[in-house]
Amino acid sequence: MANKGLQNASQPKTTTLIGSRLVRLAFLIALDASAIWFFNRVVSLGYYPLAAATSIILIFVNIIFLRRKAYPIRWMVVGLVLMALFTIYPIIFTVWVSFTNYGEGHLITQEQSLDQILKEKYLPETGRAYSWTAFKSPEGEYVLWLEDADGNGYLAKPGEPLTQPQPGESGISGFDDKGIPETIEGYTRLNAIQAAIDQNLTEIQFGEAGNTIQIRSPKEAAELLPLYAYDPERDVMTNQETGVEYQNIRGTFSAPDGTQLRPGFIASIQFANFKEFFTSPALRGPLVRIIIWNFAFAFFSLLLNFSLGLAIAIMFNDQYFPFKKLIRSLLIIPYTVPALLTILIWRGMLNPELGVIDRALEALFGWAPPWFTDQTWAKIAILIINLWLSYPYFMLICSGALQSIPDDYYAAAQVDGANTWQQFWRITLPLLLVAVGPLLIASFVFNFNNFNLIYIFNAGGPPMAGTPTPAGHTDILISYVYNLAFTASRGINYGFAAAITMVIFFIVGTITLFQFRYTNMWEEVSENV
Repeated sequence: MANKGLQNASQPKTTTLIGSRLVRLAFLIALDASAIWFFNRVVSLGYYPLAAATSIILIFVNIIFLRRKAYPIRWMVVGLVLMALFTIYPIIFTVWVSFTNYGEGHLITQEQSLDQILKEKYLPETGRAYSWTAFKSPEGEYVLWLEDADGNGYLAKPGEPLTQPQPGESGISGFDDKGIPETIEGYTRLNAIQAAIDQNLTEIQFGEAGNTIQIRSPKEAAELLPLYAYDPERDVMTNQETGVEYQNIRGTFSAPDGTQLRPGFIASIQFANFKEFFTSPALRGPLVRIIIWNFAFAFFSLLLNFSLGLAIAIMFNDQYFPFKKLIRSLLIIPYTVPALLTILIWRGMLNPELGVIDRALEALFGWAPPWFTDQTWAKIAILIINLWLSYPYFMLICSGALQSIPDDYYAAAQVDGANTWQQFWRITLPLLLVAVGPLLIASFVFNFNNFNLIYIFNAGGPPMAGTPTPAGHTDILISYVYNLAFTASRGINYGFAAAITMVIFFIVGTITLFQFRYTNMWEEVSENV
């Protein structure tokens, strides 16, 4: 009886386990089917890096769900997949793009580019032209009625020789006064508007192979031939009308006279983007000044923002400060307003003609700083705006850090005769930097790439004079790269932008490692407090 009871108890568990496995298998099959469809779709569009990332993620998910040892990771699989798609893949894709010519005019694969170029046709000297009238069947098939310069009429079907049928032949009932069939059995005659909006007509080759006819214009069809022929061994495109050869140069077929065939295609150019950034005279001109200002902007922003936030936090750390909660709540308001709106508001207030700040200064002193035309005042304005945006954040983190410092340290310092300033430098600041040091590093990195503030306030202005490339006195590296890669006359260049992004990454990474070293020093100092 006891054995029967155990068997009956184990049956529901076995049924539940089998049901769980079936549900898991069904989910995995549905996921694989969706991923395979997506993979085929991106491959057909030529997005091979995304296809490779999809394959790797799909294999990873299947291994996790099919291997018993990987059971604990199943609970993290969604987060891992999202991290791979939205964090790891963009980084790898950016690295890949930095070694290519990916950009305006080079957005598709070589196969797609060849397909478009080889579709171009030309009318040879021996080719004949015709006026045409289109007929369409309910199944979507087309025939053309062609008429040459001598008034001879021909019926053209795809893949068949031209014929000159008489009434009663080929389903033709009769001709109108212009010599065009009134009806063709199984086909409906298209008027000029219907034929003009039918995109399929221009792609169809009528007549037999080697002597095909295509629609050339709304009124003319002709015996067109492919304009270009491609030699894959030499990687050369030849114009069959003129005989000019176009060499593949960095993803663009170019003739000796500089003429280029469009569209170009994505091609590997190795380190050309990096070489251009470091060696081009057009880039070297303003680059040094921009990098110096970039470091100065990040440093002074961090220094001013942290100093003001810390000063306010120390002020309100006194438990007897009147209306402390109310004032602290009001001081947090700048942090709660979206930065985009705040920057636009400051831009309006500093407007030299209508800004409330400029008008108030002119009324009091008869003069207002030229915030948008003088490089020094423009930089001061940006630091002031960034101070307004960031000091509440430092006030909050410093307030929390100050609460964690034991009062015993201050009591012991007072016994030793330390004054308030000595207590701040020897106790408060070292212990505070240990707690907020990583946040200071993050703030420095953020300001080093603070594109929004620079671009929204004055787009990096005022402009530098005599530079070969567009640059402003308040441009930082990221805004300067944006102007070069996306707003310059040469068009959008994602490959170049990705290369500069890599350079910025290594700069910021080096700064971060250097600052973390000093963070460890702060920890050593705190141990001696």
